[in-house]
Amino acid sequence: MKSAQRLTLYLLLAPAILWLGLLIVLPHVEILILSFSERVAPRVYAYGAGNYLEFFTEPLYWRTFARTAIMSIFVTAITLVLAFPIALYIARVAQGRTKAMLLLLCLLPFWVSELVRTLGWMMLLRETGVVSYLLRAMGLADQPVELLYNDGAVILGLVYGGLLFMIVPLANALESLEPSVVEAGFDLGGSRWTVLRRIVIPHAMPGIVAGSIIVFMLTVGNFATPVLLGGKNGLWFTEQIYAQFITRFNWPQGAAFGMLLLLLSSIIVWAGLRLTRQSLGTTLRQA
Repeated sequence: MKSAQRLTLYLLLAPAILWLGLLIVLPHVEILILSFSERVAPRVYAYGAGNYLEFFTEPLYWRTFARTAIMSIFVTAITLVLAFPIALYIARVAQGRTKAMLLLLCLLPFWVSELVRTLGWMMLLRETGVVSYLLRAMGLADQPVELLYNDGAVILGLVYGGLLFMIVPLANALESLEPSVVEAGFDLGGSRWTVLRRIVIPHAMPGIVAGSIIVFMLTVGNFATPVLLGGKNGLWFTEQIYAQFITRFNWPQGAAFGMLLLLLSSIIVWAGLRLTRQSLGTTLRQA
């Protein structure tokens, strides 16, 4: 490569490298260093692994951590099941304006912030909300029904927030599936389930992995939805991180919790890629 071409390449890569270095890598390095700082006295710190030991010795912390991981995986699975037929219809059936309208309908809720969407769910699910009124109007309940502040409300809000991020990679992967391949599967005697299992799903696997990674990351790091829809029963790990940083002013402990959450996300992503035999490069292209 000539020197002029090399210089041009460096100049083109410079903004991305600066962005990654200053806004992502450097803060995480700072958090990692801070996580090994133990507060031994007011304004007195010493290096050690006490913050991580505190996590394992306090049942509330690791139980909340495990609950967040399990529920995030569960939400990702539900989102995938709901999004797959929608993406399949958009990619293989809908045409022209219909396809554009369906994509617009998926995008429409994201014209407002996550906080506004969550408050909307609170208005629908509260005792005096629309859902409670409809249940009483249809005779399914004889008194106001409180649907907030439970795991069901949290899962509903998180799935709603993750649908678009699952549909888009799936639709992108399914659009490249040649109709002749599907027809060949039927011609060879395959049933709809067989064609779906052996042709459609393997072809859509990069989109499935990309969408699942995105939804899992958004879910496990979510704060507003579990806190507002789950209330004090939400017990989401990001709430513990917020409490350490903002409420208790214990930044080293909050940094340790943040690194543990990052480690959890990395392990889940790595395991997902290994189980599905996908590469990170292919997944990023689908995303």
